[in-house]
Amino acid sequence: MPKRAAVAGADTGGPFKALPPGLPDRLRPYAAEITEEVVRAIGSQIAEYARPMDDTYIQGVHRGVDHALRGLLERMAQPDTDWQPVKETYERIGRGEAEEGRSLDSFQSALRLGARVTWRRVNALVDEGLLPRDVLGAFGEALFLHLDEMAAAATAAYTEARLHAAGELQQRRARLADLLTADPPAPEGAIADLAHSARWTVPRAVAVVAVDPGPGAAPIVPPEFLARFDLQPALLVVPDPEGPGRARAVSGALQGLRAAMGPPVAPREGARSLRWATEALGLVRRGVLAGPGPAGGVVRCQDHLPALLLLRDDALLDAMAERRLRPLARVRFPQRERLAETLLALLRSGRGVAEVAARLAVHPQTVRYRMRQLDELFGDSLHDPDARFEIQLALRARELRGGTMAPE
Repeated sequence: MPKRAAVAGADTGGPFKALPPGLPDRLRPYAAEITEEVVRAIGSQIAEYARPMDDTYIQGVHRGVDHALRGLLERMAQPDTDWQPVKETYERIGRGEAEEGRSLDSFQSALRLGARVTWRRVNALVDEGLLPRDVLGAFGEALFLHLDEMAAAATAAYTEARLHAAGELQQRRARLADLLTADPPAPEGAIADLAHSARWTVPRAVAVVAVDPGPGAAPIVPPEFLARFDLQPALLVVPDPEGPGRARAVSGALQGLRAAMGPPVAPREGARSLRWATEALGLVRRGVLAGPGPAGGVVRCQDHLPALLLLRDDALLDAMAERRLRPLARVRFPQRERLAETLLALLRSGRGVAEVAARLAVHPQTVRYRMRQLDELFGDSLHDPDARFEIQLALRARELRGGTMAPE
C-alpha cells in the first residue's frame, strides 16, 4: 500500500485543480498579514504558545506558519507539484515536539486554529470584493486537505521519534542494569552518568531479583525497576527494596514466575545481590526453598540466610556428612532416618528428653531408647563441641535437601 505522502500527492488533483489559476497570485499579497494574524491568535489562545513574540520558540512557530501558508499557495499554483518541502518542515516540527517531551495536543490545536483564522481572513477578502465568492468551496477543501496532510506528517514523525527515543532509553536502562550488576563494581561516576541519561534516580540501596522467565511475553514491571528479560536467568534491579510497597510490587509483577530476591546492597554492589539471588533461585528450582504463601512467590534471600550459607557447596556437605554421619550407616533404613531425626532434635534442644519427645511427637521413653543407641553409635563425638557442631550442620543440610542421607 502506498505511503500517505504519495496518496496525498495524488489526491491534490481534486480541490487544488478546481481553483481558478490566478487565485494564488491574488492571495500572495495578504500572506504576510494572514501569517501574523495566525501567530497572534495562537499566542493568545493556546497556553503552550503564550510567549513574547521575540521568543525563539514563537519565532519558530512564525516560520512554520509562513512555510505552511506559502506551501499552500504553491500547491494551488501548481497542483501536480510535490509538496515534499512543506511535508519535511512539519516532520521536523513533529520530531522537535517529541524531543522536547511535549505532546502534540497543543500543536494540533494550533493547526486547527491557524486553518480557522485563514478561512475567516479569506472570507473577509471575499466580502470586501477582493476575491470571487465561488472560490470559497474549493479553497476551503484545499485548505483543510493541506491541514490534514501537515498534521499527518507531524504525527508520523513525532511517533517515530518517540519510538526511537523509547528504544534508546530502554537500551540505556539495560546497560545501566548491566553496570549495576558488574563484577568488579563499576565506578560511582559511571553509574551516575548513565543513570542520568537513562532517566533513573540512583537510590541509596538496590536489590537484584533473579527470575526464570515464563514462556509468554515478558512481565510488565514498575517503571522504576530496571529489567533484563533477555538474559538467563532474567533479572530485575529494584531500587530502595525495603521501601513501602516494594515487596508487593515485585511479587505482583512476577506472579507465577520462579524468582529470588537478593539482599539490599549499595548500588555499585549489585553483583553481590545478584549472586545470592541466583544461588537462591537454584535452590528454588530444586524445591529446597519456597516463597511465602501456598502458591509460593518471590523468595527473599534474607529469609533463608542459613540455608544459603549451608547449601553453597554440595560436595563439601557430602564430605562432612561422610565424616560425621558415617555411624548411622551401620543401622538399617528406616531406623537410620528415625535416629537422624532424633539426633538433630537432641542437638537443637540441648538433649532435653521432654522437649525432644514433644518435638517428635513420641513417648519420652522412646527418646531415651534412641539416645542410648546414638551414644553407642557415635561414642565420645557426641560430647565433643566441634564434632557436635559439624554433626548438626550435616543433619540440617540433610533436612534441607529433602532428608537424603549421603553415606551408606
